[in-house]
Amino acid sequence: MLQIYGTDLSSPANKVRFVANFIGLKYDYIKVNLRAGEQQKPEFLRLHPAGKVPVINDDGFIVFESNAIIKYLALKNNSPLYPKDIKEQAIVDQWIDFGSHHVGLAMSKVVYNRLFAPMRNVSIDEQSLKDGLAFLDRFLPVVDNQLGKNKFITGNKLTLADINLLAVFDPAEVSNIDLTKYKNITQWRNSLRKESFYTKCHQEYGDALAALKK
Repeated sequence: MLQIYGTDLSSPANKVRFVANFIGLKYDYIKVNLRAGEQQKPEFLRLHPAGKVPVINDDGFIVFESNAIIKYLALKNNSPLYPKDIKEQAIVDQWIDFGSHHVGLAMSKVVYNRLFAPMRNVSIDEQSLKDGLAFLDRFLPVVDNQLGKNKFITGNKLTLADINLLAVFDPAEVSNIDLTKYKNITQWRNSLRKESFYTKCHQEYGDALAALKK
């Protein structure tokens, strides 16, 4: 059976679960205790040499890096989330890259400094936080404008590009990132967070944070 290694606070790991849920795959979800350093143990480093999540083990076939994983799962299972037409696939790829490398990187700067740094008693990098917020101000209107043209990121069909961005945006509320000023993003996001592929993972990202604090 497919094994997905992750942690509930990892948006990239949750992204993999969203895709697996959408496709309808049966899988074992194996939580990796990052606080206890399980990701640095030799047995895990054999799965991911950098000691990061997510990783999948598909009957002995190991893949790490979330975008590689979700493409593999979609292609293997003939999912419409990742079209086979080369031009359609290129459009999905460009928005996956935009979501990860521009929006995702900006989100990570804010999320780390507002959420994870205080949790770990680490000093906040004010310049990194400032840069992240500035990049969000630059790139979120691009996404909002795109969603003003289409029901989903690349058109009228849900694709991996949507699920990638959905995961990227997941920690927004707990990191005090206001997305409500972006009407199209908000409408699109609220709709997707009601879908079973999302709710089978959690009702909202803050659930995992609340559980951690108990």
